[in-house]
Amino acid sequence: MIIRIVLILFLSTQLIFSQTNSKSTLPAMQSFQDGEWFQLRLHYGPFNASYATFSLEREALNNKAVFHAKGFGETTGIAKWFFKVEDYYESYFDENTGKPYKFIRDINEGGYTKNIEIDFNHEEGIARVNDKKKGEINNFSIENNVQDLISCFYYLRNFYPKDGVEVNESFDINMFFDNENYVFKLKYLGKEAINSKFGKINCMKFRPLVQSGRVFEEQESVTLWVSEDKNRLPIRLQADILVGSIKADLENFKNLKHPFKILLE
Repeated sequence: MIIRIVLILFLSTQLIFSQTNSKSTLPAMQSFQDGEWFQLRLHYGPFNASYATFSLEREALNNKAVFHAKGFGETTGIAKWFFKVEDYYESYFDENTGKPYKFIRDINEGGYTKNIEIDFNHEEGIARVNDKKKGEINNFSIENNVQDLISCFYYLRNFYPKDGVEVNESFDINMFFDNENYVFKLKYLGKEAINSKFGKINCMKFRPLVQSGRVFEEQESVTLWVSEDKNRLPIRLQADILVGSIKADLENFKNLKHPFKILLE
């Protein structure tokens, strides 16, 4: 459950971008590159609960040039004995527009399993959902400019509107997850320098509006810090839940496209 909460929130909070850009005006991918890899360390209070890793490779899918993004999360240490989790998420998205073509979710959370593949047809506005566990294939209508759970993170990093964003201004995005369309909202809170294991990092601070009463204490109980440099890398996420607080910090990274900026004391 911890991995699922963090992966969904960590990726869905990074949704602040303009949906008015057309394919002809979109810039080339500038914030990441083939071979990028980074890891987040998740902890619950003083205990390490799990790790989440994200990798990116350039590939071809149905004769289209794509980025293949992978996210993997697992519980570690004591947490693994109480609640074993292995979550795999993958997305194939266009290397120019960022549109997702294929999404994979294969999870095992304490015996609760799901194995779903989604193929996106943006021209017809349809998502073909293959539930491999149930042996069912169904088509669902999707909204314009839709993103999946993984592709939205990379879309944001590249197409985030860097100028003209006001503090406390909110944004939203269309997302398709499992069998449903969602609209997520995110509020920009301004800039903040935070301490990390690598040193002090200048960050942009965001707060998504999430559903309260089921997992989270209140509607605005999640905060995300993203590096202000050209990498737009996640530095920290903190979520206040009904039974405490979950925190995720950047633990390791390699093959970033741009220098990772650390403030000198």
